[in-house]
Amino acid sequence: MIEGRRVVAGDAILSGLAAESSQDELLEAFVREHSRLVYRIAYGVLRRHQDAEDATQETFMRVLRYSPKLGKVENPKTWLARIAWRVAVDRSRHLGKHREIPLEDPENPVAEIASSDIPADQVLQGTELSDTVENLIAALPEKLRAPLILSTLQEMSPREVAAILKVNEAAVRSRVFRARAILREKLAQQFARK
Repeated sequence: MIEGRRVVAGDAILSGLAAESSQDELLEAFVREHSRLVYRIAYGVLRRHQDAEDATQETFMRVLRYSPKLGKVENPKTWLARIAWRVAVDRSRHLGKHREIPLEDPENPVAEIASSDIPADQVLQGTELSDTVENLIAALPEKLRAPLILSTLQEMSPREVAAILKVNEAAVRSRVFRARAILREKLAQQFARK
């Protein structure tokens, strides 16, 4: 009788280990499948590679912490994107208060010119335009900036953006439309000055 209990207990331990192993494999596959999405969302908010990597890692640490809930989530991609968005926005607020000034900027346009086959003036113009657009997007009010970044830069559907920001789809479409109109107007003003 005691030996029968040991077999049952041993089977329970082995099945628990197998479940834990399969859970780890599921989490690993989840990370592999969605790491680019999380990084793109983080980079869209933070605009620095190192900060985006840190936010990506923090996002997956939160996923690991809440992994028991993962099986109950209707849309894991949207759930993960919401976590990534919150982590990036929180990190952005924190960095805004404690921004360090790097000695060398790895995103320096001069480094890009040295390694490019494109003429230097074209690279600088493209960099200037990119910087201008980034600054204009950053200057948008948060309620317009967030849907624009998620829908346009992260290529998410209005339904996904609505789930992440906890607003309805019509509001997402309206806000993206207004954000684009503002950007169009501001860009026209910028180019009219030059």
